[in-house]
Amino acid sequence: QVQLVESGGGLVQPGGSLRLSCAASGSLFRLAVMGWYRQAPGKQRELVSHITSEGTTYYSDSVKGRFTISRDNVRNTVYLQMNSLKPEDTAVYYCRLTYTGHLEYWGQGTQVTVSS
Repeated sequence: QVQLVESGGGLVQPGGSLRLSCAASGSLFRLAVMGWYRQAPGKQRELVSHITSEGTTYYSDSVKGRFTISRDNVRNTVYLQMNSLKPEDTAVYYCRLTYTGHLEYWGQGTQVTVSS
């Protein structure tokens, strides 16, 4: 069983920065694809970024150039550095672990609010 615990969310002004963390239990982390998703009120959950076990990254167009995903396979933790935040980045951010394409686990989510 895998547990994912996100942290680092909060309230930030437009143009500010936050770093989200997602700590995973168990032994699957280093072999898994780790992703960050977000869901704004009234909208569907969307993929923000992911990183493979080899370190290949993907970013959605809406965050490319502003967000950076990274992983630490010793600490079993994936990070999302978010810079130049905009009000439209406001959402609950979720961490997802995917292993072999058919096993998946989700964290409980962390709220990010970008507002002046």
